[in-house]
Amino acid sequence: MGSGHDAVAGELARRLEARGHRVDRTDVLALLPAGIGPLLRSGYRAVIRRLPVLYTGIYAAFFRPGPGPRPGSAPLAALAEHRLLALVERWRPDVVVPVFHLAAQLTGGLRADGALTVPSAVVVTDFAVHRQWLHPGNDLYLCLTAEGADTVRRAVQRPAVATGPVVAGRFSAPAPGADGWRARFAAHAPGKPPVALAAGAWGAGTRLAATARLLASAGYLPVALCGRNERLRRELSRWPEVWAVGWEPDLAGVLAASWAVVDNAAGQTALEALAAGVPVVGYRPIPGHGREGVRHMAALGVSEHARDAWDLVRVLDTLTAPGDARERRIAAGRRLFTGDAAAALAEVAEAGRVSETARGAG
Repeated sequence: MGSGHDAVAGELARRLEARGHRVDRTDVLALLPAGIGPLLRSGYRAVIRRLPVLYTGIYAAFFRPGPGPRPGSAPLAALAEHRLLALVERWRPDVVVPVFHLAAQLTGGLRADGALTVPSAVVVTDFAVHRQWLHPGNDLYLCLTAEGADTVRRAVQRPAVATGPVVAGRFSAPAPGADGWRARFAAHAPGKPPVALAAGAWGAGTRLAATARLLASAGYLPVALCGRNERLRRELSRWPEVWAVGWEPDLAGVLAASWAVVDNAAGQTALEALAAGVPVVGYRPIPGHGREGVRHMAALGVSEHARDAWDLVRVLDTLTAPGDARERRIAAGRRLFTGDAAAALAEVAEAGRVSETARGAG
């Protein structure tokens, strides 16, 4: 779903391999019976892009907690059990690591039944830990924040620790391409601070063109990150005051050259911006986990949540101006990066169990 979960899996693999571990990866949707995974992905993409109101209802029914029996994804996850167990038999892992909530339901069910005999350690990628992440069969949860870890412990009575975001090191290091992007932005719109407008890998969001034009009218250069949505990129490229890019390999350089990021999902791009020392402002979030995540980020003090157009401009004017307000927001975002999920996973893999430290956290 999108690319954020893939980015987390890829970075975890890189860090673990650097520690001498072998890492095997699979897409949980590929473990479902033929045709179901692609249908789920395309259906979700279509709903997010074209029918966000429908996803609001889906999220309320399936993801938020509530009284009485609630629908869940465990029956869907059960369809992947046979293929996952076959991979475990072939790969012989020391730990299985879900980085997507459907995978967490899959491993939790198998651990509870005793069919999966090695620990499962879930890496939660959302600020708002919804109930589809939660299964008491999983051995350990690694969360973005202490608040998220507390939510897990209260809900399933399992060990949970805050290990911070999993973001590639190129975002926190000086970006070699940043100077080039700064020069191009300055040549395109002299005197206008570039502000990245993030729309995820699918280029999804509400009234993205209107937001880009708002930023331009407020004296900024909107740098629209359209992901793989070529239709959106072409649409926004018609406006000379907007710099629209597609799937950009040098995202680290683009972010480092931007004065702020306007985000609508509290996903991986927002975390990469925080790692790069770029203030994040949530605006017109996508429904469900996006809206909940934007609210949670703002409540933690690591970002702002602009409620309307005037608020967005006001917040950007504050955060793009050199001074204490900007520096405080940057420092708050970087404080999230206090741990290393890969180190915690390596400990589980090497011990073959969850450590007493993690158990004590539960």
